[in-house]
Amino acid sequence: MQKSPSKIKFRKFRNPAFTRRQKGSKRGLLGTLASNIQDETSNTKSRLFIVWGALMAAGLGLGVNLYNLQIVRGPKLTEQARNQQMVNLRPFMPRRPVVDRNSNLLAIDRPVYTLYAHPKLFDKSNEEMAERLAPILAKDTAELVKTFQSKRSGIILAPDLPEEMIDRVISLRLNGLEWIQKYSRYYPPDDLVADVVGYVNLDRRGQAGVEYSQEKLLERPVQTVRLSRSGNGDLMPDHAPEGFLHFDDLQLQLTIDSRLQRIARVALKQQMEKFNAKRGAVIVMDALDGSLLALVSQPNYNPNEYSKANISLFKNWTVADLYEPGSTFKPLNVAIALENGVIKPDDMFNDSGSIRVANYTIKNAMNNGNGRISIAQILQYSSNIGMVQIIQRLKPSIYYNWLERLGLGQKVDTDLPFEVGGRLKSQEEFIASPIEAATTSFGQGFSMTPLQLVQMHGALANGGKLVTPHVVRGLIDSKGQMHDSPPRTIPRQIFSAATTQKVVQMMETVVTDGSGKAAQIPGYRIAGKTGTAQKASPNGGYIKGARMTSFVAILPVESPRYVVFAVVDEPKGESAYGSTVAAPIVKSVIEALIPLEEIPPSKEIEQQTKAP
Repeated sequence: MQKSPSKIKFRKFRNPAFTRRQKGSKRGLLGTLASNIQDETSNTKSRLFIVWGALMAAGLGLGVNLYNLQIVRGPKLTEQARNQQMVNLRPFMPRRPVVDRNSNLLAIDRPVYTLYAHPKLFDKSNEEMAERLAPILAKDTAELVKTFQSKRSGIILAPDLPEEMIDRVISLRLNGLEWIQKYSRYYPPDDLVADVVGYVNLDRRGQAGVEYSQEKLLERPVQTVRLSRSGNGDLMPDHAPEGFLHFDDLQLQLTIDSRLQRIARVALKQQMEKFNAKRGAVIVMDALDGSLLALVSQPNYNPNEYSKANISLFKNWTVADLYEPGSTFKPLNVAIALENGVIKPDDMFNDSGSIRVANYTIKNAMNNGNGRISIAQILQYSSNIGMVQIIQRLKPSIYYNWLERLGLGQKVDTDLPFEVGGRLKSQEEFIASPIEAATTSFGQGFSMTPLQLVQMHGALANGGKLVTPHVVRGLIDSKGQMHDSPPRTIPRQIFSAATTQKVVQMMETVVTDGSGKAAQIPGYRIAGKTGTAQKASPNGGYIKGARMTSFVAILPVESPRYVVFAVVDEPKGESAYGSTVAAPIVKSVIEALIPLEEIPPSKEIEQQTKAP
């Protein structure tokens, strides 16, 4: 009989293996959890270590960087910072003025203004603006109107307006105009002393004359200062050193006398126009110290408008060009012969009109003979034959050495720029042929500058010393006190005083009785020598029909001091000689020199005038 289901009892079945698995599973779960916890702890520690390591590395890097910035690169960075905060300022300093011996202004820096027009800002019509401005700017009204119509802004109406003109523009009270100040070199006498003073270019650098040669004296010393800069870039003057903008009142004074310069120029231009000459020059020197009272050359240029001039005019040809002096060199040859004792003042010579030297025949300029003549008459008549005979008494080697002592073939020590040295053949060539000494005796076969000839005649005027011709006296202040004078070469004694006195007295007869009569001035004893030389060609030989006419004077004979020289290049006409072209120029200059230098009349002539 079956038991009813309700009566059936179920027994709990326990499988030992299952039970063990179940217990093991619980233990595994716990182990996994524990393991996970350990892993997480380990990972956290690792992350913390990494973070800590990164922080330590960053801190170390920061420390190294700070060390590098503050210790290693600190001084350099500090300097860079200061350079950004500071600015080097070199303020503009005007060039020193140039004045003549009487303090008359020859060159100065003056403020000028560039005038701009901005038509877009005009509150008046272009026509009305042009009408107001045209008279001041010296321009055509219609032209100005076209200019205003060309652009709306930034039109340059005038690049260099002086103060007095810009003041007139300002007084118009017109809108749309702008002016900017700058400095420009200005030469009040225009072209009067351009050959001495020179000019400066747009970069304010001297290009000729003393503006070039005396740049160091004309440029004021400028102190470069460091000023701090504010945050917006403005300069802070609080840290500027006191007086850094102060500049001295020194002026460069020249030995030139503007009054004498003007008179010499007028006399020279008159003769050049009369004889249609190519160029000419006048030099006046005080032989006691070599100071040049006048130095004129024509043609000339206006330094205020130097851009319009021929570039060849920027070099003063009295120091930059060579010429053969001709007969004006004869008195120096007489002095050499006297100094060497080969002639005496009362020696006589026979001038037959020609003389044979080697394979050459030498003649006088007029192809004439003068018969038996003295040394003084050789100078009076400008006898080439007589001069050849005098120099033939000298050994060629001794004669050559004396020419070198005089400075032939060398440069003159002067403060004028672009000076060139003379040309003299080598001693071997000079001695090899007698014709060399013969032609040199009457001033041909060698070349020199006009200034060098004046220097040599200065030695005849001052008792035998070769002085330095110069135009710069030095730097003076507003009270006339000398502050800086350029050093000069000590004068060299060339001839004895006795020799020069005899030569000057012989030269006096040239003015009283010879070819220099055109230079006579009543009451004054004047020595002189004419010169009419062939003009040497750059390609050798001489230019046919071309002459260099000149005259040199020394005065007063009883107490020689001044040398006055005039030379005219290529005067035209059959009557163009040193006596007719150059001597009258010298006379006019001496007539002006006498009152300016207060030269008293000669006593001997005064006594002769008073005698019954």
